[in-house]
Amino acid sequence: MAKNELEIEGKSLDIVEADILKIRQSTIRAVEGIHVELQQAAILTVDAERAEVTQGASLLMKGKNLLLNQSVGMVCSGENTSLSFSFSPVTISNSETTVNKSVVGLMAAKDIVANNSASLLMIGRNVSGNVNTILDWRSALAIGAVVGGLFGIFQLIKKR
Repeated sequence: MAKNELEIEGKSLDIVEADILKIRQSTIRAVEGIHVELQQAAILTVDAERAEVTQGASLLMKGKNLLLNQSVGMVCSGENTSLSFSFSPVTISNSETTVNKSVVGLMAAKDIVANNSASLLMIGRNVSGNVNTILDWRSALAIGAVVGGLFGIFQLIKKR
């Protein structure tokens, strides 16, 4: 069975579906495929088994293998996720997350491999490498208790 292959360059589209997609310098609302390559593209949602983003931006990425290079992925959810010189506020992986000189807000995975990276909160079974994390589980719990207490006080004041 022949695979459906599509190349797009310099276009603005709504929804694009194909087995193999190569997108350059375009803006697209939704992309679905088996293998998706994005270069200098802005995509709202990406759903692919393998997605490779170079100098691009996406709001929601989900798939089996996600690779971001010099890119921004607002929410990345995959089996294996790799970020290199990239930024992602939320990255969740079922298996492994690899970050290389990247910044991640919330990072959750079974295995995390970091190289000169930073994160706000990191949750993982096995963590290796050099990463600066602002919050560990104790400080996150303390902040949650303070915010919850303040919220409770404001609710009591509001009822009066």
